[in-house]
Amino acid sequence: MAAPTLEGVIAYPVTPFSPADGQVDTERLAELVDRLITAGCHAVAPLGSTGESAYLDDHEWFAAAETAVGAAAGRVPTVVGIADLTTRNAIRRARFAERTGASAVMVLPLSYWKLDERELVRHFTEIAGAVGVPVMVYNNPATSGVDLSPELLVALAERVENITMVKESSGDVQRMHRIAQLSGGELPFYNGSNTLALEAFAAGASGWCTAAASLIPELVLELYRAVRLGELDTAREVFYRQLPVLQFLMRGGLPTTVKAGLALRGLDVGAPRRPLLPLDGVRTEELAGLLAAAAR
Repeated sequence: MAAPTLEGVIAYPVTPFSPADGQVDTERLAELVDRLITAGCHAVAPLGSTGESAYLDDHEWFAAAETAVGAAAGRVPTVVGIADLTTRNAIRRARFAERTGASAVMVLPLSYWKLDERELVRHFTEIAGAVGVPVMVYNNPATSGVDLSPELLVALAERVENITMVKESSGDVQRMHRIAQLSGGELPFYNGSNTLALEAFAAGASGWCTAAASLIPELVLELYRAVRLGELDTAREVFYRQLPVLQFLMRGGLPTTVKAGLALRGLDVGAPRRPLLPLDGVRTEELAGLLAAAAR
């Protein structure tokens, strides 16, 4: 297995929509990516769940991928999210991401019919075989309808040369320990569950994939810094300061809550795409209070 290609805070931008016509606002997306990099994030991952990838048509998806990778301009790695019900369309998007200059692709399997292990292995093998960039396998059973066991994740990395990373978002930190155990610590894995950030780093996570970096980048980055320097008291203090915000984002849905938070920060990125609705007034006030408290 390859050594880690990514470390640190991997930030997930939302996909902005223009209030005028509801289309992808590429200018504002480029601004978001630049803000995340300027804040100090170690990588950017557009078109994940936070980026409302599932709600974009092909034209919009291609425009968002090209814009985000172009805005990063090689300053930090870019990991483009790939999720589709069919292997064919997932390959098409992965190849496009590679052509735009993406550093890696993050592949989330989606399921209407239940997929067995044979089908999952074929899906990932064909996607990885179609591109030359590293592939991060993304396990998020709550959104995808597919649950990838630690055993399968490690087996995929052992069988397929450019499957080199795993993002684990099941919410079970024991799975991260199991991945580390099964791979002998050789398979880099990344935490995708915001409220498990501190535990995930203790389990050996190479990084934290988070949308919270758009709202509280200083706290997110300080947690990573403290963990890496072994300043555990500082790490705990910083984590628990931001935990109420992380819990709120997870409860309310990332596109909805992060877009509301960005508006509170003075950056209007439009509403989430229906059927998602903007955060209501009561919850927007709650989020404003949580962000203010975290900043103290």
